[in-house]
Amino acid sequence: MQTSFSLAALADPAMQASEKILRTCVHCGFCTATCPTYLELGDELDSPRGRIYLIKKMFESGEPATKEVVTHIDRCLSCLSCMTTCPSGVHYLHLVDHARAHIEKTYRRPWNERLMRGILAHVLPYPNRFRLALLASAIAKPFRPIVEKLPVVGKQMGAMLGLAPSSPPSRSAMDGPAVFAPKTARKGRVAMLSGCAQPVLAPGINEAAIRVLTRLGIEVVLPRGEGCCGALVHHMGQEETAHHQAEKLIDAWIAEIEGKGLDAIIITASGCGTTIKDYGFMFRNNSAYAEKAARVSALARDITEFLATLNLAPARETGLTVAYHSACSMQHGQKITDAPKTILRSLGFTVKDVPEGHICCGSAGTYNMLQPEISGRLRARKTRNIARLKPDVIATGNLGCITQIGLGMRERGEATPILHTIELVDWALSGEKPAALGGEKVG
Repeated sequence: MQTSFSLAALADPAMQASEKILRTCVHCGFCTATCPTYLELGDELDSPRGRIYLIKKMFESGEPATKEVVTHIDRCLSCLSCMTTCPSGVHYLHLVDHARAHIEKTYRRPWNERLMRGILAHVLPYPNRFRLALLASAIAKPFRPIVEKLPVVGKQMGAMLGLAPSSPPSRSAMDGPAVFAPKTARKGRVAMLSGCAQPVLAPGINEAAIRVLTRLGIEVVLPRGEGCCGALVHHMGQEETAHHQAEKLIDAWIAEIEGKGLDAIIITASGCGTTIKDYGFMFRNNSAYAEKAARVSALARDITEFLATLNLAPARETGLTVAYHSACSMQHGQKITDAPKTILRSLGFTVKDVPEGHICCGSAGTYNMLQPEISGRLRARKTRNIARLKPDVIATGNLGCITQIGLGMRERGEATPILHTIELVDWALSGEKPAALGGEKVG
């Protein structure tokens, strides 16, 4: 694609990177075949190719974002299916992230959008605030039909209540900062991302990961000073806040790397993993953090990616058929496709791929709350495909997908449980049976 950027614009390193990305696009349109919003809406501007044209025009003009640009960029899930499909290697992730940052700086959103985005940005990344919000949601949840009828913000507020649990889980006994010693001879030492929303909504995921790793001889540290990885606000265009959150996390991990050392940084939420593995790019122009961020990115591993390097021996027969949903951030963002399924099969599970597995479930971080109508259509599409498999359980590696698909299955009137892959691994390796499968609550 030919570009016509001014020399002044190209003096900005971010614009240089985006101009290089734009020039790799050859207009082929392969991306339209796998883009969820294009498949659902049929609008060229809601395809990656259409959005690339809009971004190109916006950047070349040097003008503030327009309502048209914002509408179509906001509808993008950042599922990155287009990057898997693209034969030219267009790095759409970096391009759309830059566009969102430009929108945040140059476009004033209507009050209701500022309100919703402000709530999400100031609540979700902070566990204690999020716990309080969930308590309030539990009280308000019975009034969801009334809330949904409120003018302007009703649909989004209703979507939030629909996704919130009826009864928030209690705080985990394994919350950090902490060090968990290996149960056998030590074979390695890792840090593990606690996360922000995940330990509040589903503390059992990190607990299962810690049990599995320590059982396999891995020391696990949850460092002091860590917090949100920045992914949630980063994909809302709030670049400065995202970098500040990431810097705190990088500092916490670098202290461990330069202290007792780390073999890996383990991540149990694939959405976080995609962002953390991109820290090297995010901080490439930051003299204080470029080298540290690159070191962190190089050590980052999804939990299944790390377990694939260890010897796993099943301790029990499970006999379950698993529908494996590969989160977009896993298959498209991190290019991890086989490891989770290979691990589950090696532990005795029968694993089935979900039809249209490359299409997003509609969760996409905060998307299911900011774009509830499109998200709802994608949720119904995903759960319809899962139901065709008639599985005993659904497994995936991302909390957002677990929440989204779980709601979708309930909307279908089906009781198929959905778990994080590591929870099934823990059970197969002599851990307690997950409560969702009829076991006693762990801990």
